[in-house]
Amino acid sequence: MDLRFDDLPARDRYRLLTALVTPRPIALVTTRSPSGIDNAAPISFFQVLAEEPPVVALSFNLRSDGTLKDTPRNIAETGEFVVNLVDETLVRAMTVCAAEFPPAESEIPAAGLTLRPCTGVAPGRIAEAPASLGCRTHTVIDLSPERRIVLGQVVSLQARPDLFTPDGRHLRDGAFLPVGRLYGDLYARTGDRFAVPRVTPHEAREAARALTP
Repeated sequence: MDLRFDDLPARDRYRLLTALVTPRPIALVTTRSPSGIDNAAPISFFQVLAEEPPVVALSFNLRSDGTLKDTPRNIAETGEFVVNLVDETLVRAMTVCAAEFPPAESEIPAAGLTLRPCTGVAPGRIAEAPASLGCRTHTVIDLSPERRIVLGQVVSLQARPDLFTPDGRHLRDGAFLPVGRLYGDLYARTGDRFAVPRVTPHEAREAARALTP
């Protein structure tokens, strides 16, 4: 198969890219509207981009009726949001939050989730999440009328105490098992892991020579 993306409609580009670029981490993003309505929405066009400044990226398309989604609208109006990381225990609630609730109705009670204060920002964090990143808007990029990218600067981290080693520097092995988004209704677990030691250029050259007849 050899495709030119300029020849494809946007929906086909989306289908191909989301099928191939997997698994993608999932951010269950909480925001609060200026009128005080709490919102939660899963975003799988999500990634960490930098550590100085600490920046994460969220990418939004439009609702099915062509209007702006609650999450990017709340971010535009308040400049703050919380990225709640999704593990296996949050999958059912995350799926509920993916439904298109009316803007005046919070998804959080229907999903059975609990909000707690998040350090440094007004929106609450999800208490059931293994870890939450409080963020303030750094940059907004409107790629097209249908696609907005928000770069958020991380101002705080709150996590379950069992996730990290006592010095707080490293994750405990097996303590954090996020799920990854595949495509359609498919997700991936991350419990099956393997380690690959890094090699130096010298070691790589020696290994290549050993394989040469």
